[in-house]
Amino acid sequence: MRLLPFLLIPIVALGAELKPEFIYETAPFPSCHASTVIELRNGDIMSAWFGGTDEGNPDVAIWSSQRSAGKWSAPQELVREPNIATFNPVFFYTKDGKLWLYYKFGPKPDNWSAGRRFSTDDGKTWSPVEHLPAGLLGPIRAKPLVLPDGTIVSGSSVESYRTWAVWIDRSTDNGATWKKFGPITVPITGDAPKGQYGLIQPSVVSMGGKKLRTYMRSTTNIGKIAIADSSDAGVTWTQARTIALPNPNSGIDAVSLKDGRVVVIYNHTTRGRSPLNLAVSKDGENFRMVHTLESEPGEYSYPAMIVGRDGSLHITYTWKRKLIRYVHIDAAELNAILK
Repeated sequence: MRLLPFLLIPIVALGAELKPEFIYETAPFPSCHASTVIELRNGDIMSAWFGGTDEGNPDVAIWSSQRSAGKWSAPQELVREPNIATFNPVFFYTKDGKLWLYYKFGPKPDNWSAGRRFSTDDGKTWSPVEHLPAGLLGPIRAKPLVLPDGTIVSGSSVESYRTWAVWIDRSTDNGATWKKFGPITVPITGDAPKGQYGLIQPSVVSMGGKKLRTYMRSTTNIGKIAIADSSDAGVTWTQARTIALPNPNSGIDAVSLKDGRVVVIYNHTTRGRSPLNLAVSKDGENFRMVHTLESEPGEYSYPAMIVGRDGSLHITYTWKRKLIRYVHIDAAELNAILK
């Protein structure tokens, strides 16, 4: 068990003062990572992450907590696979009203399998775990985009020994069946790079109408966030190209706002996982870094970000592999940050 020396630390940027929260004070696990966040239908916030002795160890399980009336519940175990590690939980709702949890399990990412379960009462009770067929991993880290007609456009990826590649999984029947598009890659220019090379962990956003865009994490020999586009609601995609935002081989997330602007949360550095930042763009390609969530030494990584029904942002991220932090930015604060 672990007692925090503090719970709230103001973050000041461009005149806005935010008060991030640690989701829990004590937990039955020393290490955590890879959170997801969702707004429930009653307005509460729910988050999940993986926790255990260390990433990849057989005791690592999926844990969750719910924020109601300004307070987080104690962490509850949501999934545990027998004698094997779990990874990267993802929450999202399908059009039929089910709240889904997708997750991965296996010794390491290059041999993952995937599982899922659903809730029809906003997380109070859950269906039995279902293991997905080989080759189907579902949303690999970031939330999928659920279109107005219910189509799920989910970013996935595969990590092999040398090359990484992004895939898009698309379902028109609430996840009963899927069609895959890919791989989405970046070209290798010049001599083949040493070590791993490629893109993973896409985050899909709407650019209006049938136009979609995905934002992707890259290996350090690429060093920048990459994007790819679809003009047919996610059926087909362009190959990737990089944009100016740096990426030190660390997870990102993206959302599109009602006014068409795109916000990306990422580490604005080419090495390490600090600082953690927000950037905004009117066209989804040319970004301006506008806010720093964390700047001290340490790891602040794997952010998850959603837009609430009231237009506010809900953000969770890994804090030094020890805790999960939550930040709420209401609409007025968001306008002050992004102006």
